[in-house]
Amino acid sequence: MKGLMLGFGLSILLAGSVLAKTFRFTAVPDESTARLMERFGKVASYLSSQLGVDVEYVPVKSYSASVAAFKNNEVQLAWFGGLSGVLARRAVEGSRAIAQGKEDLAFITYFIANTRTGIEAGDGFPTAIAGRTFTFGSKGSTSGRLMPEFFIRQQFKKAPRSVFRRVGFSGDHSKTLALVQSGAYEVGALNYKVWENELAAGTVDESKVLVIWKTPTYPDYNWSIRGDVDRTYGEGFARKVQQALLSLDDEDLLNSFPRSSFIEATNDIYKPIRDTAIDVGIIQN
Repeated sequence: MKGLMLGFGLSILLAGSVLAKTFRFTAVPDESTARLMERFGKVASYLSSQLGVDVEYVPVKSYSASVAAFKNNEVQLAWFGGLSGVLARRAVEGSRAIAQGKEDLAFITYFIANTRTGIEAGDGFPTAIAGRTFTFGSKGSTSGRLMPEFFIRQQFKKAPRSVFRRVGFSGDHSKTLALVQSGAYEVGALNYKVWENELAAGTVDESKVLVIWKTPTYPDYNWSIRGDVDRTYGEGFARKVQQALLSLDDEDLLNSFPRSSFIEATNDIYKPIRDTAIDVGIIQN
């Protein structure tokens, strides 16, 4: 009987230690570090209150670093772009997309140009960008690299380096805007949500930079969770995380993304991203 009680006590202790594990998440660095820390610090506090465990936001310096952190179990949850989510889930068996912004089902990239180029806004693809200097965002960005490159290749039937006089990668959308606005690059491509954020923050000088084209829509950002979290944090934990994200209704926090709400997501939604990445050679099938 004493042995049974000791065994029972040990099982409770072990269960408690599982639940006491800190749950960590990261996010692709698509904006300035200060804005990311403010937003995801609040997300960490919210998730901790909902999940009953300590939750920590782990900042990373690049899109590839966010994928590596997820792969290496340094984080168990991540706010990914479409492409980085596909790459991360391919690396960790059983991982899945569990939530996305309501707006992420139909995401858009903005092509922007310095006003000194004389390129004007239009509904059709801006062929006048050929021969200019062009900056993407991060090499691993869906809205800042993958989809813009897809549309460029579709239009010109060749790779960007054969289309533009010079091609760069800024690292994030805010930097893309700054580089084009300053004239360091004549044209660039960025996430339309970041453009809207920067516009609202008063950092866009529309006498120097303008949106010249809005791409067709595609699926993008998502919350993805590792396939082994239930084993680590307890049965049903992944579902609990998903419900916490879907229930998030703090208007200020949602506006910081900016998203109106989070809705359920599945891996299948991002098949077009995977297929496009294969088409342009980023993923080997």
